[in-house]
Amino acid sequence: MACEWTTVLLRDLIEFTRDGEWGGDQPTADTVEMRVVRGTDFARLRLGALEEIPRRYIERGAAERKQLRPGDVLIETAGGTKDQSTGRTALVKQSHIDRAGFPLTCASFARFLRFDRTKIDSGFMYWWLQGLHASGEMEMHQVQHTGVARFQFTKFVESTEAPVPPLPEQRAIAHVLGTLDEKIELNRRMNETLEAMARAIFKSWFIDFDPVRAKAEGRDPGLPKPIADLFPDRFEDAELGDIPAGWKVETLGNVIELAYGNALKQEVRKAGSVAVFGSNGQVGWHDEKLVTGPGIVVGRKGNPGVVKWVPTDFFPIDTTFYVVPKNKCHSLHFLFYALKVQDLASLGADSAVPGLNRNLAYMSKQIVPPGALLDTFESFVTPLFQRIYEADNESGTLAGVRDALLPRLISGELRVKDAERLLGVQP
Repeated sequence: MACEWTTVLLRDLIEFTRDGEWGGDQPTADTVEMRVVRGTDFARLRLGALEEIPRRYIERGAAERKQLRPGDVLIETAGGTKDQSTGRTALVKQSHIDRAGFPLTCASFARFLRFDRTKIDSGFMYWWLQGLHASGEMEMHQVQHTGVARFQFTKFVESTEAPVPPLPEQRAIAHVLGTLDEKIELNRRMNETLEAMARAIFKSWFIDFDPVRAKAEGRDPGLPKPIADLFPDRFEDAELGDIPAGWKVETLGNVIELAYGNALKQEVRKAGSVAVFGSNGQVGWHDEKLVTGPGIVVGRKGNPGVVKWVPTDFFPIDTTFYVVPKNKCHSLHFLFYALKVQDLASLGADSAVPGLNRNLAYMSKQIVPPGALLDTFESFVTPLFQRIYEADNESGTLAGVRDALLPRLISGELRVKDAERLLGVQP
């Protein structure tokens, strides 16, 4: 550690700390509506996905005492999982306060720490605590006498010494690591926008039939003429109601095959670069592909009917189906959104484990536009999905760099100026 760094008991750096609140799900005359951050929401908070954090009604006095401020650090004090100990942390930023729409507090299985800013930078402390959790050091402070693991917070703060560099260096370390996090968050928001654009085009063209309605009413559809010409100017009656003239209604079984994934037990999976997908999304990696990507995975068991896009080669396991297009429709991006609109989750198999009945799914009806229009939709959406894939890859690289730098910066092994030079970060 750098010679000018000192160490201080963690308790002596904390100005104020309180347990959180869970509150109720209904308002009363003496409650305040707040967003309540649980341990499971820490990742959402870190990425700025505040709309997914639950809203609860907190007694007014508790709400005033426990409302979070910028710079507060949250720590999970109960819960955890078999593979993840308690002691996870999250940092509250001004941007979170601004975007939350409601006051913020933390849940009762967490607490917040407000540090003495004359001694320590809260951003630095957040990263130091992140480093302790990532290294496994938090586990020694966890006990589990019942079904719920608990973090021994008092013992932790009274027995743990924290590194204290000079304040300017603390802020510089937090800035370097925070800059990487901000780039990851920016990529996430950009991807949300790109996916929303693709989804909006699908809805306008193939659900609301906006260009067809515009032409039928003699209005400009607002599209370049070569694309507008691909849409008819009238509707015709079909078994699903009025659909654009010339479009077809097919059974889903005539449009796609839902092919079974292969069994691949955890103990026989090999490390590799091929994503392994189950009904809940990606569950690991393998060294062999089963499907050449991009592709679509549909949950079969456990989480039936959930539709996931896979941008690369992949290995779907036996809790999933993967989509094989038939000649009736060759646009994967169209099929992805069409399947998300279908209520596949309701087509359950009759068994103890929730499952998707493939034969019932095949009987569902699907409107299929002409091939030329599908080709045009594909040409619009493919670049958007490619940019999403590239941004996800960049975020993965940034996260790897951040996690590699964290222990070296927080221990003083790596100088801030060297890290800034490596990353091109402006001090």
